[in-house]
Amino acid sequence: MGAFTFRRPSALPGFGIAFGYTLVYLTLIVLLPLAALVTKAAGIGLQGFLDVLADPRVSAALRTSFGIAFAAAATASLVGLVTAWVLTRYRFPGRRLVDAAIDLPFALPTAVAGIALATLYAPNGWVGRLLAPLGIQVAFTPLGIFVALVFVALPFAVRTVQPLIGEIDRELEEAAATLGASRTRTILTVILPPLVPGVLTGFVLAFARAVGEYGSVIFVAGNLPFVSEIAPLLVVIRLEEYDYTGATAVATAMLLIAFGALLAINLLEAFARRRLGHG
Repeated sequence: MGAFTFRRPSALPGFGIAFGYTLVYLTLIVLLPLAALVTKAAGIGLQGFLDVLADPRVSAALRTSFGIAFAAAATASLVGLVTAWVLTRYRFPGRRLVDAAIDLPFALPTAVAGIALATLYAPNGWVGRLLAPLGIQVAFTPLGIFVALVFVALPFAVRTVQPLIGEIDRELEEAAATLGASRTRTILTVILPPLVPGVLTGFVLAFARAVGEYGSVIFVAGNLPFVSEIAPLLVVIRLEEYDYTGATAVATAMLLIAFGALLAINLLEAFARRRLGHG
């Protein structure tokens, strides 16, 4: 009996089956649609593709989408970190209600969210009427897009960092305080380093979600060309005009820019994890 080694069978299928299923799933659900999109856009040639991107309206829509999405993801990451810290470290009345409310953007239809935000922040809305005397208009401006994107991106920023906060040993904070470290130094050297990968992951997910957001934005943005028109809306407009080539060209440009940005952020996240591991 000692010459034989019995390996307990795994509850999950072997690597070959699991890997094959993964490839089939990714190919059918992700790679084929993306390949069809790129192939359709490639039909106009490189020069035609560049001409579509050189259109001032297209360039303005892309700048609006990616610029505001980046700002919204950064804001959601900061607010999400503070929110996750409060929900994890403190106990207060209504905590479970607040924790559940974080996930509302996941369940709420985006069109409903857009209508609600437009109603709140319109010049005659509950919040908009308070901001109007200050000369601040949110609804039907780029600021409205920013508010909508922060709304849909916040849950990603909170949920990715919340488990990491729970794993931080409070004894480390106490030790830092015992050694005379200030609160700022304790935050920078003890608390933030293990949270950086989670914050970056939340930023990636928030940015990806914000770039492709459509339903909540169109109701609160105003959709003015060169001012508050987002790239996904421009794709829909091109489709309604039966300009399928133009629509796929804009969509492909969004795909390439988003892929490049997400790749860069993921490389930064991997670098941060390695530095944290070596540290």
